Amino acid sequence: RLLSLLQLVYPYDFRLTEKEKTSICYLSFPDSYSGGLGDTQFSFRLRQSGGQRTTHYEDDGEYNREAPLTLQRESAHYFGYVYFRQVKDSSMKRGYFQKSLVLVSRLPYVNLFQSLLQLIAPEYFDKLEPCLEAVCNEIDQWPPPVPGQTLNLPVMGVVIQVRIPSRVDKPGSSPVKQFNQENLLPAPLVLPTIHELDLFRCFQPVLIHIQMLWELMLLGEPIVVMAPSPTVSSEMVLALTSCLAPLRYCCDYRPYFTIHDSEFKEYTTRTQAPPNIVVGVTNPFFIKTLQHWPHILRVGELKMSGDLPKQVKVKKLAKLKTLDTKPGIYTSYKTFLHKDKTLIKRLLKGIQRKRPSEVQSALLRRHLLELTQSFIIPLEHYIASLMPLQRAITPWKNPPQIRPFCQEDFMKTLEHAGPQLTCVLKGDWLGLYRRFFKSPNFDGWYRQRHREMTQKLEALHLEAICEANIVAWMKDKSEVEIVDLVLKLREKLV
Repeated sequence: RLLSLLQLVYPYDFRLTEKEKTSICYLSFPDSYSGGLGDTQFSFRLRQSGGQRTTHYEDDGEYNREAPLTLQRESAHYFGYVYFRQVKDSSMKRGYFQKSLVLVSRLPYVNLFQSLLQLIAPEYFDKLEPCLEAVCNEIDQWPPPVPGQTLNLPVMGVVIQVRIPSRVDKPGSSPVKQFNQENLLPAPLVLPTIHELDLFRCFQPVLIHIQMLWELMLLGEPIVVMAPSPTVSSEMVLALTSCLAPLRYCCDYRPYFTIHDSEFKEYTTRTQAPPNIVVGVTNPFFIKTLQHWPHILRVGELKMSGDLPKQVKVKKLAKLKTLDTKPGIYTSYKTFLHKDKTLIKRLLKGIQRKRPSEVQSALLRRHLLELTQSFIIPLEHYIASLMPLQRAITPWKNPPQIRPFCQEDFMKTLEHAGPQLTCVLKGDWLGLYRRFFKSPNFDGWYRQRHREMTQKLEALHLEAICEANIVAWMKDKSEVEIVDLVLKLREKLV
């Protein structure tokens, strides 16, 4: 397998370390390809090695401020989008043509980039380098992604039209109807979403356990997804990380992971607890090496939504026998909340009635969104109560501090303002919050909210200073007090 070579990097000035090049080579070929022929697409995520590099766009901060938290540009990871082709070819030494075209980006736009590869890759395998040069020249002319805008992206005689989601979009609303098509020739290829997967197709075999999977993701638990192909593994991992929206999943995740990865030793060691990560694998070798992980999800090939797939069972980890593992969730985890039986019945009825997959996905997405919102709204209410009152902000003093987050105080608020007001699910919500407080997702959420509140306080303080009547204030003040104020103002302005 070391025969995988990086033949060409485009544009030429894109700098990758040797370690990154090696990782990309291994991650862009199916680890378990069992002689299947044809084309396959999947995604991976790669930790950046080496120091900070300047990004192509200098407006990262601005983009990240306006983009939904789940679609921010990553600074420490790359996403790789792969189009792999394997066909018989007697002129090749091994009797096969095997090649991957990989698009590397810091943006998690899985739909846009996989659709782009569907256009480019078949041409590239035919015409090689000149094709990439032409495509890269076109992509260079694309406007930067601005949240809230609809972009027309010309490539290879096609115009791809997409809307970049914005932080101010109402969660759960369907993408805004595309517009400004009037003078576009040819008619654009309109992508209904830039990043959303077919959730229903991904979760079909585990529908009855959707509650458990949501909880495991919320708590940032270590999960291995064992799948028959990189396509299934990467789709399942991305579906899992997306099921907390609009809450950001703050742990690590690897949609496709191989034994050649530089983090392999770190993840398979038994001397310490597994890290907070969801990792997708295809090599049966991992059944042995990751046996000590607390939650293992084994899935078969993802089917289309025509027939009712067998729902996988929850099994004890001890049942994980090497190499003959049947699909299932291997865990001893007990859920805090009860299953939503009405949702499952609706989805199963939808399969029988041949309801379109996108409708089923929308149902599932709305359920997960409402579940996350029910969980997070009490936290949002409580953290808002820690903000100082506006009348306590005066121009002559430093702004008052945000009060500390006290878990016990928060728990007391739940009796009157808990998730039971907006969610029908019964169960041990208090236990779930207690576990959540120990997770990286709570830490990430709290830091983000605290940062936003601090900025708001600063802005309110500046506003108070701008509106203050300084001349009137100075009348009865000593020179020391006046100088002190001038120094404070100067510090603020800097």
